[in-house]
Amino acid sequence: MIHAIKRGIVVLIGFLAQILLTLFIYLYLGDHITIISMIYGLLGFLLVLGLIKDSKNYSYTLPWIVILLMFPIIGTLLYIILGRNKKKSKVLKRITKSETENKKYLIQDKKIYDEFKNNSRLRYISDFSGYPVTKNNEISYYKLGDLAFDVIIEELKKAEKYIFFEYFIVAKGKMWNSILEVLKEKASKGVDVRVMYDDFGCISTLKSSYPKELEKYGIKCVVFNKLNPIAGIIMNNRDHRKILVIDGKVAFSGGINIADEYININSKYGHWKDNCIKILGDAVWNYTVMFLSLWNSYRNDDNDFTKFKYNFKNSKINNGYVVPYAESPLDEEINGEHIYLNIINQANNYVYIFTPYLIIDTDLINALTLAAKRGVDVKIIIPGIPDKKIVYTLSESYVEPLIKGGVKVYKYTPGFVHSKVFISDDHIATVGTINLDYRSLYLHFECGCYFEDVNIIDSIKDDFLETLNKSQEIIVKEANLKFIKSIWQAFLRLFAPLM
Repeated sequence: MIHAIKRGIVVLIGFLAQILLTLFIYLYLGDHITIISMIYGLLGFLLVLGLIKDSKNYSYTLPWIVILLMFPIIGTLLYIILGRNKKKSKVLKRITKSETENKKYLIQDKKIYDEFKNNSRLRYISDFSGYPVTKNNEISYYKLGDLAFDVIIEELKKAEKYIFFEYFIVAKGKMWNSILEVLKEKASKGVDVRVMYDDFGCISTLKSSYPKELEKYGIKCVVFNKLNPIAGIIMNNRDHRKILVIDGKVAFSGGINIADEYININSKYGHWKDNCIKILGDAVWNYTVMFLSLWNSYRNDDNDFTKFKYNFKNSKINNGYVVPYAESPLDEEINGEHIYLNIINQANNYVYIFTPYLIIDTDLINALTLAAKRGVDVKIIIPGIPDKKIVYTLSESYVEPLIKGGVKVYKYTPGFVHSKVFISDDHIATVGTINLDYRSLYLHFECGCYFEDVNIIDSIKDDFLETLNKSQEIIVKEANLKFIKSIWQAFLRLFAPLM
């Protein structure tokens, strides 16, 4: 923790230094205060025009517009540091280049496409996410990280060629230590073991020198988006994905990170409700390319991804449609939100949702309430015990309009819900890492897996209904905001895209 505080202080000092430098120049040139104010005001106005012109979602850009107009000097500086064009970042340029070049490995099977071409949901994912729709898969759903943990260890022990490991959080403890022992053993036997984790996600759990420790064991390591005091917007773009691929035969994803609370050991927030999926079959390739594209933007190790592809026989039990897909802040298309919106807008009977955070834009609010008004049973389960109080307070501000619009919102009373799940009409579901908040939907690198007519959908629905029985519905009276708290929440909403 001391190490994390030190690193955090360095980054904070760098950030504040940029603000203070600008203020110093502003005050030093006090004799020209009017001219400086006019320059900042004009620059802020031009930035607002650019935001209006280029915005794809005004709920996200409106707070920036308000900040720029109300506080032209500080607002302009903040936008330059935190909100400037992503194309100027060297790291993000490399990622864009890698992802663009490696799209050639994501080929949609024409026969399968012909089967679903009249299905607008699947066609959208195939055409605009860039990730192929697959069949020939066997899927397992684990309603708790506890239940998935032993399975993950078992599959890791079977690895013969490679292990690709990408997680937002890795923390020392029983979960990571058990996994690490297997990784070390496999690396010593010549298995290609690669570990990628996010620097911010692990700031309080791993030392900055930890990659060197892993490399000593023969484990290749990439730290995604290292914190930098003068980094600017790239500090906002984190790798929030959870991906484990073994020999191209099996993949794991879902909500769980690699820390003990995710398997309900020493959880500070009550019972930790999370999930994990295991995939055997053709869909594993989507996760493989997802991982390799990001990895090779840092370490250009692979000229040909096809050597990592495993060719499955058409013998899987489950032949519904399965599509692992990526969400990236570099994409023109907002895949994660659009997939969620398509599920809501096309639901006939019900939409059930797990989400740890509920910080949503007007598009999602309108879609959810409109679905409820047309008779769809819309239920959302959020945590009963929050992990971040200020974020939870912000989430609460969205509950009242949803309830008044007919959506039913529940708190999971035993603890914290970390699952990110949509399920609808007994035949559609998506499970992954994408929270219902601005960071997941617009700023982070994320992943999800869309299912249609797959047998695990029954298990996902059962999990939701079981969790619902342990949850308490929030009534309108409880959701009504007190005056002071409503002002505080309105203020938080102003800065929601930064949180």
